[in-house]
Amino acid sequence: MRKIEHLGVAVTNLEETIVLYEQLLNTPCYKIEEVGSEFVKTAFFRVGESKIELVAATDPQSPIAKYIEKRGPGIHHVAFDVEDIEAEITRLEAAGFQMIQRTPKEGADNKLIAFLHPKSTNGMLVELCQERS
Repeated sequence: MRKIEHLGVAVTNLEETIVLYEQLLNTPCYKIEEVGSEFVKTAFFRVGESKIELVAATDPQSPIAKYIEKRGPGIHHVAFDVEDIEAEITRLEAAGFQMIQRTPKEGADNKLIAFLHPKSTNGMLVELCQERS
């Protein structure tokens, strides 16, 4: 893992939270994107070499909607930038970590992604991100 790629923040109202974070971070949102496969709409902010990703549900049955219903809005996941996501999945599984996705899928911000199950990471949802070429 090369760096923290982004912190994912679950939000109930994307538009209101974008305004809040633009004021908080003193920088504009640089990208808003819908990820249909995950039933979410995302907004990204650059913070140094890392990013903040705001994540809002587009469907009441989405994992983000269920997360917010159970835990409320707030930090949802930490994402790490990896050079080779498939090799990293293999390495982590060999080390005993449980993957939610064993096969990378398309994510927001031009990334291939895969999540580790929080049960194997002391309760933190971890996302692996590889830049798509």
